[in-house]
Amino acid sequence: MTNHSVSSAAAPARPGTAARRILDVDALRGFALFGILVVNIAFFATAYPWHGVDDPAFSSGVDDAVRWFVALAFEMKFYLLFSFLFGYSFTLQMDSAARAGASFRARMLRRLATLFVLGAAHAVLFFHGDILTTYAVLGLVLLAMRRVGPRTAMITAVVLTVVVAAFIALASLGGLGPSTDTAAALAGGQRSTAALEGSPATVIAEHLRSMPQMLSALASVQAPAALAAFLVGLAAGKRRVLAEAHRHRRALRTVQLVGYPVGLAGAAVFASTGGTTGLNMVAVALTVVTGPLLAAAYVATLLRFFGTPTGHRVAGALAPAGRMALTNYLAQSVVCAVIFTGWGFGLIGDVSPPAAVGIAVAVFAAQAVFSARWLAGHRYGPVEWVLRAATNARRPQWRRTA
Repeated sequence: MTNHSVSSAAAPARPGTAARRILDVDALRGFALFGILVVNIAFFATAYPWHGVDDPAFSSGVDDAVRWFVALAFEMKFYLLFSFLFGYSFTLQMDSAARAGASFRARMLRRLATLFVLGAAHAVLFFHGDILTTYAVLGLVLLAMRRVGPRTAMITAVVLTVVVAAFIALASLGGLGPSTDTAAALAGGQRSTAALEGSPATVIAEHLRSMPQMLSALASVQAPAALAAFLVGLAAGKRRVLAEAHRHRRALRTVQLVGYPVGLAGAAVFASTGGTTGLNMVAVALTVVTGPLLAAAYVATLLRFFGTPTGHRVAGALAPAGRMALTNYLAQSVVCAVIFTGWGFGLIGDVSPPAAVGIAVAVFAAQAVFSARWLAGHRYGPVEWVLRAATNARRPQWRRTA
């Protein structure tokens, strides 16, 4: 969710320049933002998945196929991509502080504190599946480890991933995983739906009620997996992998050749057991290991694609949304809350999985257009401006100068 100050609004057409490399990073962030929305909107459109069951109102073959595809290609992958980019951007923040002669530790503490406040408000008001508070807390760990070398960071990430996967698998085999009483889950889904479609007060109350369950899921799976991705991003930043992608063509091809077959195999098992709704813990453990490989394959594919003329144009379309990732992430939740909950139209439970994905595509397309227009006249997105002001403890320039 972090951002940087170099503009990509007027990136040159020729590949290989510094601006072009920044454009690619922003485009990756925009791509990740789209994937996050596709996953999250399913949890706005119906409350049943929060209770471990699919919405019984949508059980057609098309509905099941869309849910399966989202679980296969998106769930447990795109938040890893976002986390990787957070770790990578951490190195950009380090470089920025060094150039300014400022204390990186003080800057980052202010930045993480602001992220936590924004995330807490986001979780209570609009979406209790918020990731910003988790990033803020894990950012403290990354801050403490900022001086480790790339090799140590990668080894730590691999060990952490294996330990988490082993813990989940052993807990499941020992009967400690979640068990779903279908009747109780359906009743819970109905109760949560009624609360979320009621009024802003009942929406907030439901978010607070479900917060302990959400925090437990974050602590056991998402947080350690995100920390591992942070460390991979930190290592990539120190090795300038994204900034000098043209020097790593062979490695990118290897990542694709390994990541797609292994990652898709694990994703197929995960999707076939219900994805993040079913939460088959053996499948989750498998995905903890294979999901990062598929996410890495996505990154490798996009970096190679962005090096082509067509890919460069696609990167140019994605990059503005990525430069305003924090603003757009929060705006996605606000828009979805207005569409689906008591903050607005209260359509929760009335929109099928295919329609929800269609809405996600439309929302992201609108954000891409808006972001490009906004950045034509402003240096930062609105929330990025606030975050930068807090980070640097001074007011940044708001509009672009001629």
